[in-house]
Amino acid sequence: MDLAGDLEVFTLVAEEGSFSAAGRRLRLAPSSVARVVDRIEARLGIRLLLRTTRSLTLTPEGMTYLSSARRILADLRETEQSIADQNSPKGRLRLSISQLFGRLFVVPLLRDFMQKYPSILLEVISTDAVVDIAAGQADVAIRLGPLPDGPLTARKLGETHKVIVASPTYLARRGRPAVPEDLHAHDCIAFNFKRAAPTWPFRKDGRDYALPIRGRIETNNGETEGQLAAEGIGIARVCAETVEPAIAAGQLVPLLEAFNPGDGEEVHAVFVGGAHTPARVRCFVDYLSDQFRARAREM
Repeated sequence: MDLAGDLEVFTLVAEEGSFSAAGRRLRLAPSSVARVVDRIEARLGIRLLLRTTRSLTLTPEGMTYLSSARRILADLRETEQSIADQNSPKGRLRLSISQLFGRLFVVPLLRDFMQKYPSILLEVISTDAVVDIAAGQADVAIRLGPLPDGPLTARKLGETHKVIVASPTYLARRGRPAVPEDLHAHDCIAFNFKRAAPTWPFRKDGRDYALPIRGRIETNNGETEGQLAAEGIGIARVCAETVEPAIAAGQLVPLLEAFNPGDGEEVHAVFVGGAHTPARVRCFVDYLSDQFRARAREM
C-alpha cells in the first residue's frame, strides 16, 4: 500500500477539482486517479468527495483529510531534504582556529575537505582570541587545553605535548641545563596568555612539582615563543608538535627530557550540538576527527 502516493493523488484532485486535471499532472488516466480516491474512501469507510458530472466537492471529512495530507506530505519532503543534505552538506561554515596550531595542523587539511564538499562555503577565522560560538561568532572552533563547563558540545581530536627547547647558539653562550633547577641561571621565555602561572612542571624521582621560572621576555603567542627561542634569546617551553621542524633542522634542541612530566593539552572541536546541528558542521567535525586519528596512527 502506497500511502504517500495516495495522499499525493488526493491532494492534487482536491487542488485541481477534477480527476482529469489531476491525471494530467500525474500522467495517469482519470479512471486510475478515481480508483485511488475510491480506495482511500473504502479504507476509511467514509466519503471524502461529492461527485457530480461537472465538479468535485470536498466533504467536511474530506477537508480534514486534505489538511492532514498536506501536513504529512510537507513533513515527508522536509525529512527527505534533511537526509539529502546530510549526504550533500551545503552552506557557510565558519571555523575559528588559533594562528599557530591552525596554520600547522588544520589549514593543511582544508583543501581535501573543500574538494569533498563543493557546496560548503568555508570561512576561516584565524585568531588566538576565544570566539563566542553560542552567540553565533563561529560554527566550529578548535580549542587547546581544558574547556569550561557550558552548553557546547566538544569532540576530542587529539592531544599535544610539551617540550623545553633552546637554540644551539644560546646553549653555546649560556651552557646547557642539566637539571630543572639550573633554569634559575637562565633566561626563560614566559607564556602569559590568559595570565598563565610563571612556573614549569617537572617530574624528578617520581615526584611532580612546579618550578618558578624567570626571564626578561614574555609573550602570549606560542609561535612567537618558538621564534624567540630559535633566535637565541632564551629557553622556551612550547607545544612539541609545533617545533618539530625546527628541531629536525637543528634550529632548536630539546632540553631536560629526563624530567619531562609528559603533560600536554587536549585538542577539541567545539560546536553547538543537538538534533538540529547543521549537516555541514557534523561532516566537518567528523572529517577532522578522522584526519587527526589517522595522523596519530602514523606517529
